[in-house]
Amino acid sequence: MPTRRARIPATKYPVERFTLDNGLRVVLTPDRSAPVIGVAVVYDVGIRSEPEGRTGFAHLFEHLMFQGSENLEKLAHFRHVQGAGGTFNGSTHLDYTDYYETLPSNALERALFLEADRMRGPRLTEENLRNQVDVVKEEIRVNVLNRPYGGFPWLTLPPVMFDTFPNAHDGYGSFDDLESATVGDAADFFRRYYASGNAVLAVSGDIDVVEATALIERHFGDVPARPAPERPDFAEPDLTAERRTSYTDQLAPLPAVAGAWRVPDPVTDFAGYLPYVVLAEVLTDGDASRLVERLVQRDRSVTSLGGYLGFMGDPFDVRDPTALLLQAHLPPGGDVDKVLRTVDEELDRLATDGLTEGELARTQARMATHLLRDTDAVLGRALRMAVLEQQRGEPGLLNELPRLVGEVTDEQVRAAAATLRPERRASIEVIAGGAR
Repeated sequence: MPTRRARIPATKYPVERFTLDNGLRVVLTPDRSAPVIGVAVVYDVGIRSEPEGRTGFAHLFEHLMFQGSENLEKLAHFRHVQGAGGTFNGSTHLDYTDYYETLPSNALERALFLEADRMRGPRLTEENLRNQVDVVKEEIRVNVLNRPYGGFPWLTLPPVMFDTFPNAHDGYGSFDDLESATVGDAADFFRRYYASGNAVLAVSGDIDVVEATALIERHFGDVPARPAPERPDFAEPDLTAERRTSYTDQLAPLPAVAGAWRVPDPVTDFAGYLPYVVLAEVLTDGDASRLVERLVQRDRSVTSLGGYLGFMGDPFDVRDPTALLLQAHLPPGGDVDKVLRTVDEELDRLATDGLTEGELARTQARMATHLLRDTDAVLGRALRMAVLEQQRGEPGLLNELPRLVGEVTDEQVRAAAATLRPERRASIEVIAGGAR
């Protein structure tokens, strides 16, 4: 008998789209309920785009974009945003890099000037490059090399699952590649990927569309036109035999394991992809979820468990190939083989017996709550719409996501679970070297 689905409320955020003559795509979503704005610029370049011999370059370049521009000295961007009462940041992902601000709405023109200025050209000097290489190297030391479970599993699992350089390499970068980078390399990277035709600008919040459009045209209209580069083909075949490896983490106090299975293309087969997003939550989200109840509470074979789509946990802003991941930490002396066998048992049980009454509705309601909360703030809305425009040309999908999640059926979740077979799995085990 099919289980009851959740009734999901819809959002109706307005969406205005246009493209400037230089190729910059713009998304506006006005909301006059509070005097605040979110501004986001997304460039279609991420970890997968960086060339061989330049691992970590996408992330390094994110840092360089904060080191001044042709018209503004170093740290000026920081001062101008914070001086207006705003906050800012940027982040590097597998398939894009973003830069963003939250500001009082009377500072809209200031934000547009700052983003347009560095889109024309960041201040690429030997001093800035060497300084930021050192910053990134220190970040790698802190976040990966000198931290328990550093890079697990987002850096350690892709080279097990994938064979091609774009998908398998270390996105944080090797010290050798970072240290050998030149100002010329940085300038070439900027010319190629930081083109107006390779970017999306999104503004949400307390704006008048006509006024905002005029300001955007004033500040971005004369950014030199450069087309988007041809995006490399990241495709590679699915696994036909299980892949598994292990390594010793000298800082890890407990063993851990992560497994991943390829899923349908999240852009071209969105309907086929969505059940896997729901499945990950059915398996791991909350104490009542399948694997938490079995592995953590009943068997006590793991101490913690998580599941998500995408190696960086980004189900709605990632391209193919991507995966459903499960990761767990085990108690001292824990049995990784037993954990993986239990996961297989639970997947088989779900595929065979389906979901219990109320299980799907509960999961979908929780997912919809998260989606609605994530875009309630104007910056969350701007970032989500910018990436949906970048990857799909469909920013209005933001309004549809909660409803679409709620329309996934019991049968679709069961069918998705049935595809997560051991022979399609890549897994990595962390052997605890720091146990006392």
